[in-house]
Amino acid sequence: MKAGEPAGPGLVNWALISCLGLLWGASFMGVTLALDGFGPLSVAAYRIALAAVVLLAVTRVMGIALPMPATAEGRAVLPFAIGMGLFSNAFPFFLLSWGQQHVASGFAGITMSAIPLLVLPLAHLFVPGEQLTARKGLGFAIGFVGVVILIGPGAFRSAGGDLEGLARLACLAAAACYAIGAILTRRCPPVHPIAFGAVALSVATALLLPVALWREGLATAPGTVPLLAILYLGLGPTALATLILVRVIRSAGPSFLSLTNYKVPVWSVIFGAVFLGERLPPQFLAALAVILAGLAISQLRMWKRGFRAPAPGGR
Repeated sequence: MKAGEPAGPGLVNWALISCLGLLWGASFMGVTLALDGFGPLSVAAYRIALAAVVLLAVTRVMGIALPMPATAEGRAVLPFAIGMGLFSNAFPFFLLSWGQQHVASGFAGITMSAIPLLVLPLAHLFVPGEQLTARKGLGFAIGFVGVVILIGPGAFRSAGGDLEGLARLACLAAAACYAIGAILTRRCPPVHPIAFGAVALSVATALLLPVALWREGLATAPGTVPLLAILYLGLGPTALATLILVRVIRSAGPSFLSLTNYKVPVWSVIFGAVFLGERLPPQFLAALAVILAGLAISQLRMWKRGFRAPAPGGR
C-alpha cells in the first residue's frame, strides 16, 4: 500500500458505517419531531452546540490537547477542522432543515444517496488511493438505483410550494457540502479524532448559534418530545457520528464512508414506519436487495482479500 492511502475497510469499519447508517437514518425522524417545537435554524444550531460541548468535555477529561494556532501542528490542522465544521455540520444541517419544510421528504432522502456519486470525482482528484474505477463506479450507480426504487416515483412530484425550487437546490447543496467535508477530513494531517471533531463542532456552533438566536430566538415552550429529539440529535447523529466518521474517513477513505448514504434512506423508512406510523413501501425489500448488491460490487476487491484490520497508524 502506498503512503497516504487508506488502510482498507476491515470488519471494524464495516460495523462503524452500519452504525452511522442507523444513527443518520433515525435523524430524519428526530428532525421531524424537533421541528414541532423549534425552528430549522435552532434545530441545526442546538444539536451542533450540544455535540460540541460533549466532545470538548471529553477532550478535557481525557487530557487530549486541541490543535491551537500557536503550534505548527495546530496551524496545519485548523483549516481542515474549520472546513469540516462548515461543510459537514453547519451548512448541510441548516440547508436540510430549511429545505424539508418546502419539498417532499422523498426528494430530501434521495439527495443524500447522491453523496457517494459526488465524492467519487473529488476523491479521484484529491485523495491518494481513491482513484475512480469502472467497478467502483458501477457499484455506486447500482446503489443509487436501489435508493431511487426505495423512494419511488413520488420523490420528484411537486409539493406545490412557492419556494420548492429553491428548497430542492438547498437539499442538493447539502449533499455537495457533505462530499466536500469528507474530502477535507481525509486530507487533514494526523490529529486525534476527538480533538478534530471538537474543534470542527465548535466552529460550526460559533457560526450557527448566534444566527439562530437572532432569527428565531429562544423557544418558550417547545415541549418534551422536541427537547428529547434535540438531545438525541446532539448526542447521536452529531457527537457520536462525528467521531465515527472521522475515524472511518481517516482509516478507510471518503469513498468507503459515503456508502453509508445508501443505508440512510433504508433506515429512515424503517423508523418512519415503526415510530411515526408511515407506510412501509411495498418495494422496500427489492430496493434493499439492489442497494446491498451495489455495496458488494463497489467493494469487490475487499471481499476478495477478506476482512482485515487497518494497518497500524490508521485513524
